[in-house]
Amino acid sequence: MTVAERKLEERLRKICLALPGTEETSNHGHPTFKVKGKAFAVLHGPEGEPAIAVKVGKDLQPVFLQDPRFYRTPHASQHGYVSLRGNGKLDGEEVTELVRGSYGFSTAPKKRKL
Repeated sequence: MTVAERKLEERLRKICLALPGTEETSNHGHPTFKVKGKAFAVLHGPEGEPAIAVKVGKDLQPVFLQDPRFYRTPHASQHGYVSLRGNGKLDGEEVTELVRGSYGFSTAPKKRKL
């Protein structure tokens, strides 16, 4: 892992662990942040190409995918996840907002079927 990737991991960890009830686990060696047993942020990608996966919902996913910094998260895009490319300069406020939004999907009450 490069120095830049370690810094990105620490930055993501700080944002995620500041949210109530969050725990850090590892999924296939990738730092995964969960609340109520549901993942809401994952640092993934091959070395040199880190990315942060977050849930934005199926409705907003196409909007994010118009931005070249985002792409469909492998194995999770069908659940409304996108990945933000982590190489280069990231806006800390944007990352925080994305993580908080994804966290909200995991903490929201399930919709009841009528």
